[in-house]
Amino acid sequence: MHESLEFFVTCPKGIEGLLLDELNALGADAAKETVAGVSIRGDLELGYRICLWSRLANRVLLVLNRFSVADAQGLYDGVAAIDWAAHMPVEATLSVDFVGILPGIDNTHFGALKVKDAIVDRLRQPDGTRPGVDRLNPDLRINVHCRSGEAQLALDLSGHSLHQRGYRLQQGAAPLKENLAAAILIRAGWPQLAADGGALADPMCGSGTFLVEAAMMATDMAPNLQREQFGFSRWLQHDSALWNTLHTQGRQRAEVGLASEPLWIRGYEADPRLLQPVRNNIQRAGLGNWVKVYQGELATFAPHPDRGQAGLIVCNPPYGERLGEEASLVYLYQKLGEVLRERCTGWQAAIFTGNPDLGKRMGIRSHKQYALFNGALPCKLLMMDLQPERYVTGASGSAKPLAKPVDADAAQVPDPKPTGSSAVPAEPAITARLSESAQMFANRLKKNLKNLGKWARQNDVTCYRVYDADMPEFAVAIDLYDGWVHVQEYQAPETISEDKARSRLQDVLIALPDVLGIPASRVVLKQRLRQSGSKQYQRMDRKGEFLTVREGQVKLLVNLTDYLDTGVFLDHRPLRLKLAAEARGKRFLNLFCYTASATVHAAVGGARSTTSVDLSKTYLDWARRNLSLNGLSDLHQLVHADVMQWLEADRGEYDLIFIDPPTFSNSKRLDDVFDVQRDHVHLIEMAMLRLATGGTLYFSNNFRRFRLDRELNEKYLVSDISAQTLDKDFHRNTRIHRTWCITRRTASESV
Repeated sequence: MHESLEFFVTCPKGIEGLLLDELNALGADAAKETVAGVSIRGDLELGYRICLWSRLANRVLLVLNRFSVADAQGLYDGVAAIDWAAHMPVEATLSVDFVGILPGIDNTHFGALKVKDAIVDRLRQPDGTRPGVDRLNPDLRINVHCRSGEAQLALDLSGHSLHQRGYRLQQGAAPLKENLAAAILIRAGWPQLAADGGALADPMCGSGTFLVEAAMMATDMAPNLQREQFGFSRWLQHDSALWNTLHTQGRQRAEVGLASEPLWIRGYEADPRLLQPVRNNIQRAGLGNWVKVYQGELATFAPHPDRGQAGLIVCNPPYGERLGEEASLVYLYQKLGEVLRERCTGWQAAIFTGNPDLGKRMGIRSHKQYALFNGALPCKLLMMDLQPERYVTGASGSAKPLAKPVDADAAQVPDPKPTGSSAVPAEPAITARLSESAQMFANRLKKNLKNLGKWARQNDVTCYRVYDADMPEFAVAIDLYDGWVHVQEYQAPETISEDKARSRLQDVLIALPDVLGIPASRVVLKQRLRQSGSKQYQRMDRKGEFLTVREGQVKLLVNLTDYLDTGVFLDHRPLRLKLAAEARGKRFLNLFCYTASATVHAAVGGARSTTSVDLSKTYLDWARRNLSLNGLSDLHQLVHADVMQWLEADRGEYDLIFIDPPTFSNSKRLDDVFDVQRDHVHLIEMAMLRLATGGTLYFSNNFRRFRLDRELNEKYLVSDISAQTLDKDFHRNTRIHRTWCITRRTASESV
């Protein structure tokens, strides 16, 4: 059949130019690009070929007629003028898609109803037999588009949208449509890379759409080869012989492609629950020998093709509120950029995002950007050459979140070292020479810095305590955080006047910049004030500025100004590293998790799963950012709950448990005040009920007068390991915390 027909082929907004090129390659005539589609001419074979081979189209509309229309009656008459008996039997079912507004038709549903009535009335038999309506799987789908006084009446040859290839029956959250994924791959130059034998990897593959579409291109497989139903399947003018010939040719081409040597196409997904569904999708597409998927966090992503070839990294990371808080996504994109810079040099990268500002956090300059739409959401495709000259210096350093954290919400706050504070910039105006006593302080600080600085460099410790009230008259704690100084003034005894305490503090602030070699603007002071009750837990500032620091194999976010504590307790550093070393393959539980720094260590250390519980939404949001910063997914569970109540209800089992409770908590959410001395036995016994056979529980707290109840020693194997959990920077203050290792007794060890 060589009759020249008019078609209108629809597609997602933003890829019309790509569709135009594709249709021309398939043999279209008089192709004209419009918004969200391309108008073409050709024979019926062309229409079939597009349905089978188009990787980009949504629908293939065969235009039956165009007619002038002024109102609802004109629409009815124009549709009724078609000889519908030539297209469908009277007992067939139909569905109508209507777009446009006419006088007397103010919604698409009423417009579709008028079109349906015209067709049904034209075919109605004297005995009442007439076509029915089936919106899900009709025999014939009719499309009418009214604009500027003209109606376009068409048959939908595709039926269901052509992006529904049929292989993806199971999918994760917010998947890309297949034709949009194909457009991204084409924009990224994958067809040529595949022809040259290149590799492809997706570090967050979800339901595997990029992987399958890429393999289809590489194997010359028609995207709709396995689709069973099209819109023309029950059309009376369907040429089944012609279609069967085209389909056979497509199958033969795919067989040749599949028989060639497979390219290296790999996907990685953090959530193990998605692995089998995505593997099912791949098998259903017939590409099991070409595409492999593994469980893996972004933190561990590193492509290593069999022949060492480079290729394309393609990724659709989350970018909207529906899949994650934007503040935590900042750190996810930062980590993605770090991984690409450190492990994928020489590759190309195609990052598809609905938030280009997040893309800027990756620290890689894109050489091209394409505007696309994911549904109605405007997006950008960022094309990157992963070469050092494209990397932005310092991109992996400290980063400020795009959105500031929510207000602190008076929660289960880990035991603070000061009893209350106010954070102020420490920029004293006085520049006179130090007093004799201040010079003594400066000399002590220099001595500490020389001793601890060497130790810190040897052990790759970038944040540590350099002074802790070594001289009683200068009662401050001084912590270094990667070029910043955090000063906490201890409460002066009542025998010391406020004037003398103020003078001594001023001496400290004058000495710090010179001794430490930093500007005064990088000194942050927290003064201990006389406060009580819930006031000591209130937020102090709202700058929302976070500094990224390293500890072992992880990165952690600290905030030096806004909160009583910075987000990481430096004295627990050895215990966090110990948890990381013991976590591989284990189920880890972190109670009173604070900002989940211990959880991040356990996860990076290879924990099978992690669960972190805290009553503060603020700290859980901080925890989420810490996880994202290290390329860890929301597979690591963060639970907003009172720990005691949660333990009563939880029925999980854990191999490694860490508990670092506050001395007390009087959150307004709690019915009772938590007191660690009074409540620790009940807390530990509930946690031990959740501990798996052979598991270990670590219990720590900072209450200096704390005494572990002898009942626990009688019931369990309890070891005081406090000395093992103090690094050199805290040897001057061995009472900073106490830590116990608790395990179950065996039958032979029972008392």
